[in-house]
Amino acid sequence: MLTRHHLDELSSLGAPLHLALGVFDGVHVGHQAVIARAVAAAARSGGLAGLLTFDPHPIRVLAPEKSPKALLTTLEHKARIAAGHGIGLFVPLHFDAAMAALAADEFFQQLSAAPLRTLAVGEDWRFGHGRHGDVEFLRARAAACGFVLEAVPPVMVDGDRVSSTRIRQAIRDGSLEAAARMLGRPYSVLGRVVEGRKLGRRLGFPTANLTVDEVLTPPDGVWAARVSVAGGAAMAGVANLGVRPTVDGTIRVLEVHVFDFTGDLYGREIEVEFVRFLREEMRFASLDLLREQIAADAQAARQWLVP
Repeated sequence: MLTRHHLDELSSLGAPLHLALGVFDGVHVGHQAVIARAVAAAARSGGLAGLLTFDPHPIRVLAPEKSPKALLTTLEHKARIAAGHGIGLFVPLHFDAAMAALAADEFFQQLSAAPLRTLAVGEDWRFGHGRHGDVEFLRARAAACGFVLEAVPPVMVDGDRVSSTRIRQAIRDGSLEAAARMLGRPYSVLGRVVEGRKLGRRLGFPTANLTVDEVLTPPDGVWAARVSVAGGAAMAGVANLGVRPTVDGTIRVLEVHVFDFTGDLYGREIEVEFVRFLREEMRFASLDLLREQIAADAQAARQWLVP
């Protein structure tokens, strides 16, 4: 997938552009409906289907006091999910005070310098200083500039409109089945494996450790999980999310034991999908008791994951 970071780089791509425009945190089913319009337009008339988004999330600049503490996806994870839906061009624009001050006309003038053929947005999308840009603004520009505007209505799940805010609440509540219905896939996080204390290896259950400060995670505890590396086939495993009280841990970590895996994951980017909550995190009186419980957790996870 191509990646560009500035609007003035788009005209040099040499292809008509069909862009989905938005923040897309989580790339949920509502976002996917917007993306699908851009992908379908590129398939019909040729050119590149792209996703144009913003980093960091604009609310972190515009109203940091209202910003969620953690988002559903890192920028890298957003790009990976979008690629799976047919996006061939990823354009994460840096959002700062200067961009926030751009009037809608100024932003559109920069965007329209590219060979824009389709622009897909949610029908309530607003942009530009003071949020003065909206679908009616874009509809007028589409008529004047000759591109097609696709204004996509909200997607409803379980009787309510799907939103990133609603999904975040479901994950915080541990309602991962509800979150999965809104995401169109089980909830997962993407991170790079860091070196840990190697306690799991000593106990006979080596783990891949990820720091999870940047993204939203479900309640602490032990989970049946699936793990994939660089987009490869998913592997079954068992994950512990928390501070590891038995060894007096203080830093919140996600550690995953991948069943029947013997390779080296240090430094690699892996995706961890939370499948089933097994139990709360707890303190054990000894490492032997912890080892016995991990074995029981692994067996329980296998029953959920391995045919």
